[in-house]
This record gives sequence, structure tokens and C-alpha cells, in this order.
Amino acid sequence: MNFDFEALPPVERYKLVTSTVVPRPIAWIVSQDADGVVNAAPYSFFNAFSNDPVVIGVGCGPRPEGPLKDTLANVKATGQFTVCLVPYSAMEGMNITATDFPPGTDELAAAGLTTAPSVKVKPPRIAESPVALECETFQIIPVGHHNILLGKVVGMYVADEAVLNAEKHYIDTPKLDLVGRMHGGGWYTRTTDRFEVPRIPYAKWQEQKG
Repeated sequence: MNFDFEALPPVERYKLVTSTVVPRPIAWIVSQDADGVVNAAPYSFFNAFSNDPVVIGVGCGPRPEGPLKDTLANVKATGQFTVCLVPYSAMEGMNITATDFPPGTDELAAAGLTTAPSVKVKPPRIAESPVALECETFQIIPVGHHNILLGKVVGMYVADEAVLNAEKHYIDTPKLDLVGRMHGGGWYTRTTDRFEVPRIPYAKWQEQKG
């Protein structure tokens, strides 16, 4: 069945996209306002887009009543934020931080989560997250009533127990036990279900084809 997005209202387009573009990694975006008040919110419209420089992108929508969410308002004011990936062990806390709290609420305290200092940016990282990307604003692109926040990664934290070889930058990805967003309002997946398909060199492909 074909769906004409130009003929569909936004809510129906959203349902189709979020039910099919899966799994999507989940990132807590941790930011601070001009007074240093910390905000944390999870986003699944998120991914990495380049490696030189490393740039990540986050789709930030407005509050239901219209104004900017704290995340984007803070980033526009300070130009810095951290991206903390969500492990299975912190799912309950992540779900609490997704609650539409009123402005000024300490989402991390409400969720029983803690912070640790970042190295190169002012906003802290979430201590319960095994991966944190320290970012500076690269670009903010208005798209309809959303904004795409592009962040240049200037530093990265990985939990020691997930670092296989620091000199070679080998990471034990399965040990991170990260989660992804699936369809609907409450479905997720773990990265524990995986399989390997080695890449085929062209010469080998030609040999197998013959």
C-alpha cells in the first residue's frame, strides 16, 4: 500500500514513520540554561551523521502548547549539550524523564538519576549512561514546527568496563547494553539480539558469482 504524505495530516505521517524507521537509538540530551539549571530529556529522533567532524543530529519538537522545549531553548542560550545513550538498566529512569514536567522541574532527581562532570563542555553527563558525547552546537535547522539540532562532538566518555583497548579505541559494544525505540508509545528493543554478516570484497563477490 502506498501512502501520500502530502495528503496526510502530521499525526498520521508521524505514526507511519515511527512504526517503520526502527530501531532508533535513544539519547538523553542534557543541557543547562544561562543560570546553570540542568535539564535532561530523552529523544529517539537521533543519530550520527558524519565522522570528520563527528556530527550528531537530534529532532526537537515544540511543547504541545507551542513554545520551545527546555532542551532547545537552553542550547540556543549556551551552545553546549551532552548526549547520553540509554542502557537497559536505566529504562525506568528514562521513562520518567520523558514525562511532560512543568518548566524548572529537575527531571534527573525525579527519575533517581545522577550526574557526573563533563570534560570539555559545561552541561554534565548522566552517570548511569555508559556513553556520553560532549557537544557544541554545529547548526540548528528549522523544519516546520520542529528544529533539527546538529551538534559537533568535541569529547566522549565510555564506561571503563566497556573499553576493550584504549590505544586502539576498541569498544565492547554489547557490554553497553543499549536500547532502541520501536513502534507505538511504549515499545523498545535491546541490542542483545544481533547477528553478524561480514562484508564481501568485490574480488570475492566476483569469484563466488562465477
